[in-house]
This record gives sequence, structure tokens and C-alpha cells, in this order.
Amino acid sequence: MANGKPDDFPPHVQVIQMGRAYVVARTVYAAAKLGLADQLASGPKSAAQLAGSMRVHPPSLHRLMRTLASLGILTEQAQQRFALTKLGEALKTGAPGSARSSVIFSGSPSSQSGWDNMIYSIETGRPGFEKAHGIAFFDYLAHHPEEASLFSEMMVGLNNEEPAAVAAAYDFSVFETIVDVGGATGNMLAGILSRQAGPRGILFDRPHVVTDAPTLLEAKGVNNRVTIKTGDFFKSVPTGANAYILSHIIHDWNEDQCLTILRNVREAMSPAGRLLLVEMVLPVGDMPHPGKMLDMAMLVNMGGQERTEAEYHSLLSKAGFLLTQIVPTSSAASIVEAVGA
Repeated sequence: MANGKPDDFPPHVQVIQMGRAYVVARTVYAAAKLGLADQLASGPKSAAQLAGSMRVHPPSLHRLMRTLASLGILTEQAQQRFALTKLGEALKTGAPGSARSSVIFSGSPSSQSGWDNMIYSIETGRPGFEKAHGIAFFDYLAHHPEEASLFSEMMVGLNNEEPAAVAAAYDFSVFETIVDVGGATGNMLAGILSRQAGPRGILFDRPHVVTDAPTLLEAKGVNNRVTIKTGDFFKSVPTGANAYILSHIIHDWNEDQCLTILRNVREAMSPAGRLLLVEMVLPVGDMPHPGKMLDMAMLVNMGGQERTEAEYHSLLSKAGFLLTQIVPTSSAASIVEAVGA
């Protein structure tokens, strides 16, 4: 195909490219799953040099590496040896941003199964993931700790810039105690406390979800200011704090489940407390926004959704809150502030 920008191609070609985007996704998944970037970390190598230790077919590995070079992940050198580019470096285990974990989780058979049932989700409004596995997404993760860890790493990687952006956009210094409801590893809470010396934090999530939290909190230097509490936010949340932050929680669930969570927070928070939702607030109209594609992932995996400002007004009102302001951040997420109505 001739070189050029996507908009230069005829409409039918652009649509076909959209429909075949999975070819690129599966190629990058293969590189991540095979640990190819780790194999090349010490320097350029050929497929023939790598195939034995990787237990793969040498000619097929060469074809994979050649294709990855065309994507900018590798670069081909003399004697059919390939080296990592900056993109390739990002696929190494433990590299900043957790790209490898994210790609492996997103491309895994369990994750793909939700998308395989997307038509079912559109027909019924129910998660395709649940149809494929007979169990809800987060319940599945509770029984698959390795995938749960990959998911947590993916969330940290995808939202890597958000904690600093949220902490910079909003004045958290006025709070004594901040409860991070469904805070997982504590990445958001750590970002806020790192910027503000005054508040203390409570990290609240299910027991298996907070497993990796102590390590992260210690690495961020805030472990002595955070209490980890475990429980189920569908039943209750810690009481008495003056700020409750829910970062990418409300978008995970259907409306009835969201109302249960929000009403539990409303009951637990102090009279002058504030609810802070960190979410991608969708623009109306045709404007592109990453939240619009994420909305499809919420549909097929969890049965949740992204929302517009008007939709947040409606949801919060039903739960006994008044939406007071939406604070943009330097990331794609905004802070939806609400108080008790």
C-alpha cells in the first residue's frame, strides 16, 4: 500500500484498516508474551541466536521481528540482527509504564473473550466477558491472582500521569483524611499525599486487590501516612472522613451498582465531606476522546460506562449528591466534585 497519512486513503481503505487493527495488536501481544524485549536487552541478536532459548521456530521468529521493525518497536541491523528502539525498550519487564503487563493482559484469551461477545453486549447491555466465563470480571480476577496483578499493573501504567495531574489540579490540603475507595495499589492516593504533607490516607479495597499496595506505598514514601483497610464497597466504606476519592470506580459498574456504592459513601462521609470522582467525562458531539473508546471496553468487560457531565448530574442526584464542579486536569481525566444534597 502506498505511504501516506490515514486520511489520504479512500474511505473504504480507512474502514478496512480500522477493522484489521487487531493484526497489529496480536503482533505486539506476541512480542510481549514471548518476552522478546527482555531477550534483546543485552544487545542486537538474530532470530537464529534467540530461537533455541525461546523455544520457537527460527524463521517465524525472524518474520515477527521484521514486522516489529516495521512498527518501530525493533530496528534491523547487519546480518539480520535486530535491536530495541525506544518503543521496544518500553516492552521490557518492569519498564516504566508497565506496557508489557498491559499488552499481555489486554491480549490474553480471557480479555479477548469479552470483545468476542461484543454483539451480545450491544444486544443485551450485559458484559460479553460474563457471557464467556459465567462470572463477573472482578470476581474472575479474584480467582486468578496472576491476571489480577497484570490488571493492576495495567491500571497504573495507563493512568501513570493521572495521580500527579489530579494532585496538581485540586486543593487536597484542606482535608485531614482522604479515603481512596477501591484504590487498589494506592497509586492515586500516593500521588496526592506526595504533594500534600498534611492529609492522611485510608486505602480501601478487597483483600486480594491491595496485595501489592504496601510495596508501592513504601516506594512512594507515604506508607507511614496510609492505613490499609479491606472490605467490599457494595456493603460499606470507612466512616467519618472528609474526602472520599473514587478513581475510575464508578465507570466499572451498571447504574444500580453505582448507586449502591455512592449511597454507601454518602452514608459514611461527614456532613461537610466531599465526594471526588476521577473519571473521563465525555464531551458531547463528534469530538474524539479516549473515554469514548474506553466506554466500549466498559460495556464488554464489566457492564459499566463512561458518562457526560449531564449523565453524572443525573447519577449523583439519584444517590443524594449535588454535583458542584468538574475540574479538568492535564490528563484525560477530570475530577467530578460533589457534596451531600
